[in-house]
Amino acid sequence: MSAADLISLQHSAALWAFLLSAVFGAVAQRSNYCTMGAISDVVNFGDWTRARMAIASVGVAMIGVAALKLSGSVDFSKSFYVAPRLIWLSHLVGGFAFGVGMTLGSGCGSKTLLRVGSGSLRALVTLLVMAVFAWFTLRGILAVFRVATFDAVAVTLPSTQDLPALLGLSGGAALAVGFGIGIALLAFALAGREFRADPWNAIGGIVVGLMVVAGWYVSGHLGFVAEHPETLDAAWISTNSGRPESLTFTAPPAYLLELLAFWSDKSKFVTFGIASILGIMVGAGVMAAAKGTFRWEGFASTEDLANHLVGGALMGFGGVLALGCTIGQGLSGMSTLALGSLLTVLAIVAGCWAALKYQLWRIERSG
Repeated sequence: MSAADLISLQHSAALWAFLLSAVFGAVAQRSNYCTMGAISDVVNFGDWTRARMAIASVGVAMIGVAALKLSGSVDFSKSFYVAPRLIWLSHLVGGFAFGVGMTLGSGCGSKTLLRVGSGSLRALVTLLVMAVFAWFTLRGILAVFRVATFDAVAVTLPSTQDLPALLGLSGGAALAVGFGIGIALLAFALAGREFRADPWNAIGGIVVGLMVVAGWYVSGHLGFVAEHPETLDAAWISTNSGRPESLTFTAPPAYLLELLAFWSDKSKFVTFGIASILGIMVGAGVMAAAKGTFRWEGFASTEDLANHLVGGALMGFGGVLALGCTIGQGLSGMSTLALGSLLTVLAIVAGCWAALKYQLWRIERSG
């Protein structure tokens, strides 16, 4: 394979990532898909409708990944989500910080991108701050701190950290776990009467889950070369990690900043992750314009600005520390049944719950 062929494959994978994320953005915008909103609905009102939408997307993603494993299309053992080294403290601290941050910032990484696409200047500021702090945590001063502290606390497992491997299962038994859990989650979501009342709830959950599955196929199969012409090793050439990935929305904004800052560096290119964040904003913008909901939105007060600045910083730092956000870990990671993803999701929920309770306490105190 020539260098020109590699570049062509990278461009093809980036285009597919853009298109898939545009569909994600349009459907998520129309169905009001939002993990932070789902947790808020449960905590404040006891309403599980949007939570069931998120659970449905996880179930669909798990079923899809199990199907990809069955077909042999993607080698999930090479994903960083299932690496034997479990950085459990990073997952817990990073997830909690991200959960607090997304509450202060009025939405997680994906919701922030959706809001940018639909005209929110508040979300744009949050996105820029999140990208800068994610960049610092990936490459800069916070990266040194991260590696020396949180990432140093880890457990090396005897196998990959996905649930079937931890249980000592392989082959059909391992696939059955993925199919079984995915079907159970999807069934739970569809069992809700209020959830079924609006077809967009099911559409949102199912389509978002399918886009995660399609993302794995694009980066893990279409973007895979068995023998890189320079290293002669197997390579996943469309991702920033050099491994199979799916949708995630915390680190890619930092990689976009890096690409723009070092544009003349020929080793930099529009990766799967960078294309995906551009796609979700475009998809959300098109849907908002079509529905007449595109609105320019600014900050209501200095306190509102401060909350979004702190929220963006916590999301950037926490998302990189935990190796993903509500989509990166909550969907892409969970679809692989990784233990680290489960720890991160639990920590995100805990952080969001704590921040919501704090906000409620402040409102009651001031009232």
